[in-house]
Amino acid sequence: MASSPDPQADPRVNTRTPQSPGRLTREPNLAFRQLRGARSPGEFAAAVRRAAREIGEQVACDARYIGRVENGEIRCPNYAYERVFRYMFPGLTLADLGFSARETVRGRGARPASGTASLLHLTPRPTEPPPHDSSHQHHQNHEESDVLRRAFMTGSTATVAAVSLGLGPATAHATQSVGEAEVSAVEDAVRRIRLLDDRHGADGLYQRAAQPLRTAYALLDASASRPSTQERLHTGAGELAISVGWLAHDSGRFGEAQSHYAEALATSRLAGDPGLEAHAFCNMSFLARDMGRPREAMRAAQAGERAALALGSPRLLSLLALREAGGWAGLGDRSACEESLTRAHAHFARGAADADPEWMSFFVEAELEMLQAQCWSALGDWSRAARHAHRAAALQDPHFARNLALYRAELADDLARAGAPAESAAAGQAVLDLLSQVQSTRIQAMLADTSRILAPHRASPEVAAFLERRSAVAV
Repeated sequence: MASSPDPQADPRVNTRTPQSPGRLTREPNLAFRQLRGARSPGEFAAAVRRAAREIGEQVACDARYIGRVENGEIRCPNYAYERVFRYMFPGLTLADLGFSARETVRGRGARPASGTASLLHLTPRPTEPPPHDSSHQHHQNHEESDVLRRAFMTGSTATVAAVSLGLGPATAHATQSVGEAEVSAVEDAVRRIRLLDDRHGADGLYQRAAQPLRTAYALLDASASRPSTQERLHTGAGELAISVGWLAHDSGRFGEAQSHYAEALATSRLAGDPGLEAHAFCNMSFLARDMGRPREAMRAAQAGERAALALGSPRLLSLLALREAGGWAGLGDRSACEESLTRAHAHFARGAADADPEWMSFFVEAELEMLQAQCWSALGDWSRAARHAHRAAALQDPHFARNLALYRAELADDLARAGAPAESAAAGQAVLDLLSQVQSTRIQAMLADTSRILAPHRASPEVAAFLERRSAVAV
């Protein structure tokens, strides 16, 4: 579909004009609604996620995001979404899609943010300026592209990349009233953390992400302009606590992770938000398993399942059943583990639903295989674990280096324990190939365990080469 040369005559074109700084009205995005056609918001969101995977992007699109676009709340998509939409609708511009020009939303023509919203946004500060096209020097976009984020990661440190989380310090008195700008900033921070973690791992992100969490909870002490805004802020703050907790969890700071997850659970109870409660219990179960508390892991997963029952998301129930299976496996109860795995497969087979939470975009077939591998590994069935880990690595989109490295590390460990040292070393080498892109204490710890198991097989050339290389990059 080619765009019309006359925007006034083309019904797809949004002819909205920028509002004055003091007043910003919201107009429905009728062009985008027309492009959705007869599909439900959930069906269209699923199509967006599929298109993203086809071009190597990851967007956590759900029915709520589509609704926010159509009601005009999202006036211009971020760069990842823009690339996906242009791929889905070739030949259409942002205006054709019903969006405002980026510079009127995020550039100099944008509405000035309130005190807290501006504190919730930082531009990147790399040690050396990233390369850029001189044709764009006249204008600064405050949301850098994924390409620039990767440049910051490879050109400096993970901490520098973490600046693109877009949040900074604030105090409880920084704002007198919480509105759309503040709530959206918190929600965007959650998405940015997830994106950076998916691509680079938790190390280097955690310390930078802790401050935005304090900012979000400071906002809860301010007065929200509407009850709906207050509800979104509670959910956003809770999800941010879980995201920061995960960064602590994945980087081996278990005590801090426990505190963040507990904070999210308390927030869910205060807000009466069963979706947030289920998410908190899901991560608490995962953490308990990693801390060697399998019974606690099993019970947290069961509590999450109870919270999730009325949400209408089979995929969420599948993930929670897998968390429960991990607890049973840690207890050595093979029968209960297999029963939980059967339930997990049954829920997963029901497919995606409109009610699937946005944060569950990571839960695809590759993750299903990985979690099964962990169960069989805990039960001591190394060969079976290795088969699932191999399928997980084969199914994983290589664009997301962190998960690919994790799955290959699981495979290397399972093969080593299954008595296949040469194959384990080959899988370990594949993990080392990714460590220039990924910083994860979890993955480093897994490689250390694998190295200890392989040490007696140093006479094998493959094993010797892996051990030597791993020793050189160990942190």
